[in-house]
Amino acid sequence: MGITRRLAMAKLLAAPMLAAPLAAARAEEWPSRPVRFVVPYPPGGPTDILGRVVAQRVAVDLRQPMVVENRAGASGVIGSEVVARAAPDGTTFLMNASIHLIIPHLNKAMPFDAVADFTPVTNMAMVPLVAVVNPGLPVRTIPELIGYLKANPGKVSYASSGNASALHLAGEMFKLMTGTDMVHVPYRGAGPAVQDLIAGNIQLMFDSIPSSAAAVRNGLLRPLAVTTTQRVAAYPDLPTVAEAGVPGFEISTWYAVWAPPRTPAPIVARLQQAVAAAVAVPEVRERLAVLGADPVADTPEEFARFCVREYARWGKLVRDAQVRLD
Repeated sequence: MGITRRLAMAKLLAAPMLAAPLAAARAEEWPSRPVRFVVPYPPGGPTDILGRVVAQRVAVDLRQPMVVENRAGASGVIGSEVVARAAPDGTTFLMNASIHLIIPHLNKAMPFDAVADFTPVTNMAMVPLVAVVNPGLPVRTIPELIGYLKANPGKVSYASSGNASALHLAGEMFKLMTGTDMVHVPYRGAGPAVQDLIAGNIQLMFDSIPSSAAAVRNGLLRPLAVTTTQRVAAYPDLPTVAEAGVPGFEISTWYAVWAPPRTPAPIVARLQQAVAAAVAVPEVRERLAVLGADPVADTPEEFARFCVREYARWGKLVRDAQVRLD
């Protein structure tokens, strides 16, 4: 890690303390206006679904409308830049996935620093991925998928919610660990990707459970395995990729909230408390469980340390798998 990156990481960890003296009196009155949650993907994807579930309850807690605004494009960069440039007044926040800390390893022309230009608020939830295929693909298990891919190198396309997403890296990890060849097709969000998978325009996807759950329930997609080390409650009969024949395979994603840089610490703390209270409500927890999400809602300081670890972890995977932007 270079000097510039180490300084950015130090700034990230220190941000909550540095912001504390800033406008404390005004922060105590927050929020006095509607709050905007920017989701940098189209409606229907997992970030949008999870964000709206939590936002509805947060709005009750804060007694202010919560506006979820979809600003899709460039693997989440367009919407994220809106937040990076927003005023630190507590009216604009970012709801994004783990891609936020993946894409800097692949895109050297980022218009912002994914670490230094954001204030960590909280990690809302961890979400496993599930390998799903169009029913027209003649496979029902991971071993059958591997056999089919080896018999048809380069003829199967797998979708992702965008370049550098956890969904993208899951496919690349699968190729690396199984010695198979697939074609990556990035989309502007998981929602459009799932629709094309259902239509048969692509054959495979390592999707987060929320965005493909309805299609799986309705028989429009066939699940093969989950990508975590343990089976998940949403699909108790579904094996993990590791136990299905790819030892050591493990990857998941997470969904979190960031504020613009220099957002006062009292505002950050208050929003974190509201999110934590939201995911503790039984009805919300039940809704998240159906979506396969495991609530987290850690403190800003804990989330800042988590971001440092995740930045390093995803960077290693990008290098090991030799991932490139398509």
